[in-house]
Amino acid sequence: MFPMTEKQKKPQKLKARLPRGFVDRSANDIRATDEMIVKIREVYERYGFDPVETPLFEYTDALGKFLPDSDRPNEGVFSLTDDDDQWMSLRYDLTAPLARHVAENFNEIQLPFRTYRAGYVFRNEKPGPGRFRQFMQFDADTVGAAGVQADAEMCMMMADTMEALGIKRGDYVIRVNNRKVLDGVMEAIGLGGDDKANARLTVLRAIDKLDKFGPEGVRLLLGEGRKDESGDFTKGAGLTGEQIDKVLFFVGIQNYAESADELAALVSGTAKGGEGVQELNTIRSLVVSAGYEADRIKIDPSVVRGLEYYTGPVFEAELQFAVTNEKGEKVVFGSVGGGGRYDGLVSRFMGQPVPATGFSIGVSRLMTALKNLGKLGSAEVVAPVVVCVMDRDIDSMGHYQRFVQQLRHAGIRAEMYQGNKKNFGDQLKYADRRGAPLAIIQGGDERAAGLVQIKDLIEGKRLSGEIEDNAAWREARVAQVSVPTGELVETVREMLAAQAEDRARVG
Repeated sequence: MFPMTEKQKKPQKLKARLPRGFVDRSANDIRATDEMIVKIREVYERYGFDPVETPLFEYTDALGKFLPDSDRPNEGVFSLTDDDDQWMSLRYDLTAPLARHVAENFNEIQLPFRTYRAGYVFRNEKPGPGRFRQFMQFDADTVGAAGVQADAEMCMMMADTMEALGIKRGDYVIRVNNRKVLDGVMEAIGLGGDDKANARLTVLRAIDKLDKFGPEGVRLLLGEGRKDESGDFTKGAGLTGEQIDKVLFFVGIQNYAESADELAALVSGTAKGGEGVQELNTIRSLVVSAGYEADRIKIDPSVVRGLEYYTGPVFEAELQFAVTNEKGEKVVFGSVGGGGRYDGLVSRFMGQPVPATGFSIGVSRLMTALKNLGKLGSAEVVAPVVVCVMDRDIDSMGHYQRFVQQLRHAGIRAEMYQGNKKNFGDQLKYADRRGAPLAIIQGGDERAAGLVQIKDLIEGKRLSGEIEDNAAWREARVAQVSVPTGELVETVREMLAAQAEDRARVG
């Protein structure tokens, strides 16, 4: 056996790698998210909603997932065992934790309970393009209100939120359907009852492809099946022609006012279908009375929400402008949020009916949409003024620290150079890379004279591109001024204001 060399004995460096399905967020993304959340929160608060916060972890059974393996309940969620052998999971949405919170604090909560929450949720699913394991949602919910006026209000609040974010009418629509009507249609075509659950799911999946494949593609999926361009075959639901016609009539309704009576006739005699149609009629009446016509809030039977806990009205916020996808194709941006009525979710803990309705915005997806529209980044963030370090003795450092604190206390972003390099040129290079608008410079001579130099790095950069000779260089010194130390803050404020005016003029 050969002895190990020194190189072989050397420990391997730990590899820095980001877990799949997760992202690091930049300063710009964080600021854009904050800007967006402030605007959403203002709308929610205006509607009388108050914030509440639940933890990232919940006991797994409280999340309501149907877990296939009791020994390892991590299907779709990230789970671990507590020290008392109970399974806990990272929340996969913000609604199930709210249901637990309401049930646990039911006697102290004033009903109806109107609340909003923003936070990260986690999905233990295979990541892919645009599909992440951690993402942010922003929810609003009303618990304890049985009437569909609460659902209508959710839709109006979402329309107001879209407009508060700068999305103009015509670029968005809030689409509304009702699970009771959907169940009524399923029952009317012979797919009611627990024994037909799998067949119903296949039909719902086909309906959900309407935007992607169109009516004829969905007809194939409702029938024998559909072959795609690559030759792959998707088995269909196996419905008859008559059944398919009824489903396509339902999801193809464009003008609800004209089709409501025919829809009511289709679901007549079913357990919940007629009730669902009446609820849609009420929602439509309420939103129209409040001034929200079909260009903003539209009854659209093609809306299918995936989660099983919805029991009545369901809604989706869809952006209707075109974007270019990964394949270079022009496509409608699509959904940025959705929700609906979930009257059974809180009841799981209570043993009594507790009505609830809510809406969830996908923050990351909505942020992407707003960037496409140029609606984010309006809140300007100016890089810090950099105070250069010319001398490193304690007395000099004290002066530099006093400068930076004076600027900060005046509300101006500022930092003192913290690097180790003594070369003044390197400090200016750092300030330039940082995007600093100004540099504060004071050497021994300036300090003795009670002066401080302020270098306009923005103007200096502009002028440097025009300099061709020494005379021009001397004129460019206007980008650097010398002022008494007592006038530092006032002069910095004036120079920053002048830079802001220049940016506004150019913009």
